[in-house]
Amino acid sequence: MPIVRQWAYLDHAAVGPLPGPTADAIRHFAMQAECLGDTVWPQWSRKLDLLRSSFADLISAEPSEICLVPNTTTGINIVAEGWPWQPGDSVVLPEGEFPSNLFPWQNQASRGVELRIIPRRDGRVEVADLLDHVDDSTRMIAVSWVGYASGYRVDLHELVQQAHRRGVLVFLDAIQGLGMYPLDCRQTPVDFLAADGHKWMLGPEGIGVAMIRQEHLNTLRCGNVGWNSVQASFNYAQPELKLRNSATRFEAGSSNMLGASALSASVDLIGAVNQAHGPQAIEKRLVELATQFHHQLSDLGIDSRMPSDPQHRSGIVTFEVPWAEPNAVRNAALEKNCVVSCRDGGVRASIHAYNDASDLQRLIDVVASLKP
Repeated sequence: MPIVRQWAYLDHAAVGPLPGPTADAIRHFAMQAECLGDTVWPQWSRKLDLLRSSFADLISAEPSEICLVPNTTTGINIVAEGWPWQPGDSVVLPEGEFPSNLFPWQNQASRGVELRIIPRRDGRVEVADLLDHVDDSTRMIAVSWVGYASGYRVDLHELVQQAHRRGVLVFLDAIQGLGMYPLDCRQTPVDFLAADGHKWMLGPEGIGVAMIRQEHLNTLRCGNVGWNSVQASFNYAQPELKLRNSATRFEAGSSNMLGASALSASVDLIGAVNQAHGPQAIEKRLVELATQFHHQLSDLGIDSRMPSDPQHRSGIVTFEVPWAEPNAVRNAALEKNCVVSCRDGGVRASIHAYNDASDLQRLIDVVASLKP
């Protein structure tokens, strides 16, 4: 992570920096595009297949259930716009979701769909609260794996099991969790998932992933159809609208080859860490660092919003400084080469596995220096 040479970078819930191998992949792609043109297009196309397979391995899904998308919003809209809603259907959603996991569901009101927004408890998303608002009209629960401001990590396995017992599907906005916390879609059969690659997965902006369980593929209407949606995608002379039998039917047109090359390098890096240290190593590291930072804040008399139960913790720690406004803390941190964001009325530090104690101490020193 070349960024550590200068910065204590604690802003991965916004946009993550690129690892060295990812930047190298971008440079290599640019060289090929400049000097070789589309003579290497088959190599780029194979990279798309490898990236889908890597994502499938990451979450224990089938490669046929994976498609590449420009962003999380696109993945959410594939489901929200494609589901065969009937007037009177309902969707359950926690309050405080990022707008990307709110507006697409609100947008179904014109089709007679009711959106039930369920209050959180001090930032917590309680599975029981969501289920209490499920009835015979409920088709789906849409939830973020990790709250973008609260950092609260939902009990995903319990949610999916309980929802399915009631005949309700689960859509997961995984952007703040994918790659950081283990997910086995065979054991926790999430129905739909979407995530960008530019946050915790340390990829570029403009490319991400969606997962659509095979059993739901033909239920979703493919609203954005193009040359690449069909089985004989290269038969331009005799085109036939016969959709692919995989989630790639939602990849309607030309792919982001540059983004795929870069994101592949980042996902491979995460995969290498998992292979070397185990699938829970990144989670353990994140929670340990976040908990350490929580205690350091407590020593300054600052109470962060960290969940008391470690299984609900993430790399996100949001806190309010009694003696300074959030923007003042952020600006003072930037002066010391430390990067954080302001969210939900507080300062949000989002800590990755490659961060260390010195990064946390730099931010603590900034906060302490502002005390009158």
